Amino acid sequence: MKRVILVADDSPTIRKFVSVALTVKGYDIIACSDGMEALEKIPNNRIDLLITDLNMPNIDGYQLILSIRNNVEFKELPIIVLSSLGGNDDIQRGLECGANSYLIKPFDPKRVLYEVSKYLN
Repeated sequence: MKRVILVADDSPTIRKFVSVALTVKGYDIIACSDGMEALEKIPNNRIDLLITDLNMPNIDGYQLILSIRNNVEFKELPIIVLSSLGGNDDIQRGLECGANSYLIKPFDPKRVLYEVSKYLN
């Protein structure tokens, strides 16, 4: 059974770029444009991993991560942050919210694939 990755980013370009890179490697992708949409999709789909931006409308990535970590059913879901926020405080906050990995944009697609495989293989 294919692994399913939810990609939450308000940039259509980033969503497409990440989705294509992961689809080529055999993953199924569900894409959404903000944290609210992601929270709606998680319970209704079998999600194996989340890749999220932090700066998104409605519900930002920090709140998305906290909401997932506070839900017993999904608290073990691997979460990778993919953000343009690269300061030490941003990284620390993302990891303290519950992200497993933190990658900074612009990013190397090979690094994203490595991080995904670390949690799914």
